[in-house]
Amino acid sequence: MPIHDQGYRRYGGDKVPHGRAWIVIASSGIRTFVTKRAFLGLLLLSWMPFFVRAVQIYASANLPQAAFLALTPETFRQFLEQQSIFVFFVTVYVGSGLIANDRRANALQIYLSKPLGRAEYVLGKLAVLMSFLLLVTWIPGLLLLIVQAVFAGSFAFVVDNIYLFPAITLVSFIVTATAAASMLALSSLSNSSRYVGILYAALIFFSQALFNVLRFVTGGSTIAWVSVEANLQQVGRAIFRQPLLYETPWFVSMLMIVGLIAVSGFVLERRVRGVEIVA
Repeated sequence: MPIHDQGYRRYGGDKVPHGRAWIVIASSGIRTFVTKRAFLGLLLLSWMPFFVRAVQIYASANLPQAAFLALTPETFRQFLEQQSIFVFFVTVYVGSGLIANDRRANALQIYLSKPLGRAEYVLGKLAVLMSFLLLVTWIPGLLLLIVQAVFAGSFAFVVDNIYLFPAITLVSFIVTATAAASMLALSSLSNSSRYVGILYAALIFFSQALFNVLRFVTGGSTIAWVSVEANLQQVGRAIFRQPLLYETPWFVSMLMIVGLIAVSGFVLERRVRGVEIVA
């Protein structure tokens, strides 16, 4: 077959600005999960508490005998704490294989051989998980405030508790960032998504079990900082201006959360590499 020399031709495609490759990773990951029926069922189940709260708001606003169901600022904190179980399941379902599957398929070498840095790769994976986690925390939390104003026919509650908007936002992002960062770090340690899911469950439940044992031995809750869930509860109550649940100062719990995210970032920096270097 003859080969005809075409000579040099200028590239005629569009040039994508640097620093936006993570969007491709994020959008591709999101599309992958929204096509799975089991995952859509999990998302639908995670919204059931929202619909229950919406019925509660309607009843308290329209039925005099149901006035005791009226919402308070604590209701929104309780709602976010109730969503923690769905945060756990979504984190395991979505996050356990985000990096582990790429490691098993040796895809990191392909990803990082292109004009794509580690930061963009990690950011894209992080965006996939955080998008779904915010979908079960931040979005329904804010919608509850809107539903309350619509059913009550007044913005009085929202105006009197205007701090709820930043409180819901801040707590939701702290919870999702903690879960997403720790899960991605664990996912980078193994080639098995199942093993990663077990590691994450161990992190959450073992830390809580350890706190319960130490609480029983010491007779106090000053050691609550060893539990991931207890730290999130302490910080959440402080942001919502509610009495603290444990004796541990809320800023200590916040330091532990920041430390966990920092350690996760360090692990990702060490483990996400295009080529494994053996010393």
